Amino acid sequence: MILNFFKFILYIWVWLLFPTIFKGKRNIPKGKVIFVCNHTSNIDPILLCMSTWRKQYFLAKKELFSNSFKRGIMKIVHAIPVERGKIDIKAIKMSMKVLSKNKILTIFPEGTRNRTNEDLSEIKAGAGMLAIKTKTPIVPVWIKKKPRLFRINSVKFGKPFTLEEFYDEKLTSEVLSKAGDKIAKNLLENSK
Repeated sequence: MILNFFKFILYIWVWLLFPTIFKGKRNIPKGKVIFVCNHTSNIDPILLCMSTWRKQYFLAKKELFSNSFKRGIMKIVHAIPVERGKIDIKAIKMSMKVLSKNKILTIFPEGTRNRTNEDLSEIKAGAGMLAIKTKTPIVPVWIKKKPRLFRINSVKFGKPFTLEEFYDEKLTSEVLSKAGDKIAKNLLENSK
């Protein structure tokens, strides 16, 4: 209840500052799902938080939990801290628990904001690994251009897909690389 009130107030402010059109929301399946999204701005998680009234959990770098104020904000948006640059078992277990409860887990698979001239940076293995281990459908989400103040922004939800061809395989680096390639392909197709 408190979260919905906070979300409603935040939604009004975000919409006034960053008016956003959400396309393809009917592509979001019921039950557990992983949103994978391109990442160009600190505003990206807020836009995604506003996209649905369903409870969403976000993977966020551990540095965003550095003080009590930041930790409070991260708790409100249901962020799961991730220690980047290593395999974070605690974050993996928390993510799997979220998916076991049929919730939405949002991942920016590039691992950080894309500051290159490319549409998409290298995809990290985490999103693919979680989707395979939990047999969860993935929805590619594309934020068109970097969100700007007082400009109409666009967030597009693509058709869900799975990584079922890898469900029975051992999670080697080669398998995770192929899964990452499929995620990247679907993200880029959704960008059009």
